[in-house]
Amino acid sequence: MAARTGRQKKGKKAKYRVGVIASGRIAREHARGWQECEHTEIVAIGDSHPEALKVFGDDFDISNRYLDYREMLDKENLDIVSVCSWDPMHAEMTIAAAARRPRAILCEKPMAVSLGEGEAMIIACQRNNVKLAIGHQRRFYSAWEEARRMVQEGEIGRPIRLWSATRAGMMNTGTHCIDFQQWVLGNARAKWVMGAVERQSDHYTFGHRVEDRCVGIIGYDDDCEGVIENEMNARYEVGATIYGADGIIEVNDNNLRYMSATSGGWQTFAPREAERQGYGRAHVDQAYGIVDWIEGKVEDYRGQAQYGFAALEVMMAVYESARCHERVHLPLQTRANPLDVAVETGVIPVTRPGRWDERAFLVRGEGMSWVK
Repeated sequence: MAARTGRQKKGKKAKYRVGVIASGRIAREHARGWQECEHTEIVAIGDSHPEALKVFGDDFDISNRYLDYREMLDKENLDIVSVCSWDPMHAEMTIAAAARRPRAILCEKPMAVSLGEGEAMIIACQRNNVKLAIGHQRRFYSAWEEARRMVQEGEIGRPIRLWSATRAGMMNTGTHCIDFQQWVLGNARAKWVMGAVERQSDHYTFGHRVEDRCVGIIGYDDDCEGVIENEMNARYEVGATIYGADGIIEVNDNNLRYMSATSGGWQTFAPREAERQGYGRAHVDQAYGIVDWIEGKVEDYRGQAQYGFAALEVMMAVYESARCHERVHLPLQTRANPLDVAVETGVIPVTRPGRWDERAFLVRGEGMSWVK
């Protein structure tokens, strides 16, 4: 996807000061959201790489630039902080930001790389009275909203099975698939998970261990089950087929079609025109949603941390099921990353040695990873 850049709107009188930590591809999407929201202004950027800092600052017309993000947090009196770093740094940076007590923090997905880290992030924000959001911005897609409405209003009858697949890893795009299932089911929490993991190579992404591929079955209330497949086939970008007692809904990213007892065959739902390319308005709507949450206009913000934590718990449960060779009941008790434990104890041994990070191409300079 081509990088999007933009200048702050002239004459804009923003209420809230935003600081962005890290300046990669997803930071550009966060920045576009904050810039196009009339209530927010990006006043500072923090990144430890001088070249990355300069390019991002120039592209988005941000004059306050910091090589130490903690210095930015201390000096800028921020209302909102966007955490856009690689996954293993999410917890550290969110906790540091929470200690400075902004009004809200938006942390990119996945929330963290272990359940213990996710819990620590929530605790740090609770004790400092900071609202914590996780960047599952696809919840703002109109097709996702329509799928949720149809399910919640019973248009396909009782949901029986949800099947999701993505050609990316579970801790990458796969987290959106789990989040989609929970979203359309009314923010349902999983009751149990059964998972299988293949990891023959020493595979990393964004600086942490991941599977080569995996599958999982998720048990929800009313004997509804969700299936997730990661890097098994390429049918979906992000989405699911939802099988109900009286119909079917198929969602692929921001496209939706359905068939019900009264539809007269397959029907197609058209997303809003502004959403037709890339993420469309999702990051902008996410920014407005966080502002509404700050101002008390919504109490149950759709991207709040408890929902991001629920998706993280399912991912960790897939790893835990593979490690323990059993169905895992939730809430999950293992706070460490079960995949790390399984690899380090030889339960899931590396048979094709040689660490490789699939996102190494994003690293500037001589390094092959930002996280050691």
